[in-house]
Amino acid sequence: MRKIDFENWNRKEIFQHFKRFDDPYFSVLVSIEVTTAYLQAKEKEMPFFALLLHACLSAMVEVEPLRMRELDGEIVVFDTLHASATMMHADETIGFTFVRYDTNISIFVRNYLKEKERVAQGTNLFPPQNTLDCIYCSAMPWLSFSGHKEPHSGSWETVPKLAFSKREKKDNKYYMNVSIAANHALVDGLHIGRFIEKFQNQLNKEI
Repeated sequence: MRKIDFENWNRKEIFQHFKRFDDPYFSVLVSIEVTTAYLQAKEKEMPFFALLLHACLSAMVEVEPLRMRELDGEIVVFDTLHASATMMHADETIGFTFVRYDTNISIFVRNYLKEKERVAQGTNLFPPQNTLDCIYCSAMPWLSFSGHKEPHSGSWETVPKLAFSKREKKDNKYYMNVSIAANHALVDGLHIGRFIEKFQNQLNKEI
């Protein structure tokens, strides 16, 4: 992690502008193709959502503004990001996870399965680790949505928030929508565009 020299930061005025907003988040919804990722997940018997999260994190760490957070009154850039994904307890209530990222997909899947089991067997809403070096994400595989709004706590937040829709097949290819919301004080549309391009490239990779 490194700290930004705020006084000499090229986003200082932008940050100060959006810092005054009650809700500085903007969001976009994009269609992504997941054919290669989905078929590989089936072939290798990996959870598709785990593979999706790994591709997402691998892309996001390459876009520096998406690793920026405000921490203790300072702007910091984390070296990597983890996934705070929403999963389901046995009674169908939700629980938050903290899936540690690793460039090795097999290690990441193990981390994912460990957190999934912890939530399935527990009742707590929050995970043992709950830090800002993460993204907030959830999947709604029951819905093919074309619009989405994340809850806003009313307090100042800087963690990006993502939601994934139902997977759908069209012309022998699989697609799904992803909604991403980010704090405009740190992130612009340009950065989201770069992330989506890198995300798609990660999804198209052979494992």
